[in-house]
Amino acid sequence: MGGANNSVVSEFVFLGLSNSWEIQLLLFLFFSVFYMASLMGNLLVVFSVSADTSLHSPMYFLLANLSFLDMGFCSTTTPKMIYDLFRKRKAISFGGCLTQIFFIHATGGTEMVLLIAMAFDRYVAICKPLHYLTIMNPRMCVLILAAAWVLGLIHSVAQLAFVIDLPFCGPYVLDSFYCDLPRLIKLACTETHRLEFMVTANSGLISVGSFFILIISYIFILVTVWKHSSGSVSKALSTLSAHVTVVVLFFGPLIFFYSWPFPSSHLDKFLAIFDAVLTPFLNPVIYTFRNKEMKAAMKKHCHQLVSYSKMP
Repeated sequence: MGGANNSVVSEFVFLGLSNSWEIQLLLFLFFSVFYMASLMGNLLVVFSVSADTSLHSPMYFLLANLSFLDMGFCSTTTPKMIYDLFRKRKAISFGGCLTQIFFIHATGGTEMVLLIAMAFDRYVAICKPLHYLTIMNPRMCVLILAAAWVLGLIHSVAQLAFVIDLPFCGPYVLDSFYCDLPRLIKLACTETHRLEFMVTANSGLISVGSFFILIISYIFILVTVWKHSSGSVSKALSTLSAHVTVVVLFFGPLIFFYSWPFPSSHLDKFLAIFDAVLTPFLNPVIYTFRNKEMKAAMKKHCHQLVSYSKMP
């Protein structure tokens, strides 16, 4: 049915965010600034971890890969969204739509597994410090990263399987600024309740389940620390606060998209903007805000880049 599908629908049209020229201009400035800041911030994290030997540890290895995923995630939708702002007809090809879905879920699924791995890393570092480097050895870190990518790709392919053979018979209008499953499925000219349930089970339950696993794991770490030394709780809480903040920012919009039974177009768009533009920008800010080693390394490399740029 894949070939028939393409003959029936060649493109989808986005309604976008606003038809007001003034609002579009503000959105253009907002998205452009935050997209560039997201790319620069996450790129600086990856570069600092790669170049600074003091950051060659499992925690920073996972953090650098999280930043790499954030760059990929925001680049899947934001450039197209910025490009479409001043276009009267905001269209995307059928293949382009499937490509967006694939990369959104591949990077999102991989990041989900990586956040769980980062929680495990903090558990070992805080609760089993003497065994940390033995457990979180380079081989384990590479295996974790490989498993995250494999699971992310499997999840993404499973999402595509839901829509690749769907019959679309118009209108081909999406009340959004990017392609994703819930709204795309509603355009199919077939009974979609079962399919919507399967999407909720696949993405919604995975998001909710992963979120609660992470929150419970952080509570378990704090309880374990409190039992051994109540004075260390504040230090552990300070270490984990950045992780918990990132987890809430990442999973909050996902849980709403795929699990909330009363969808709202305006709230969906707001959370989609937050997820696509602001979260990738905030992640490097949050992780480096209280991390003296990371701040020192980034400051050093920024000074080096400035020095190089001033050389004749």
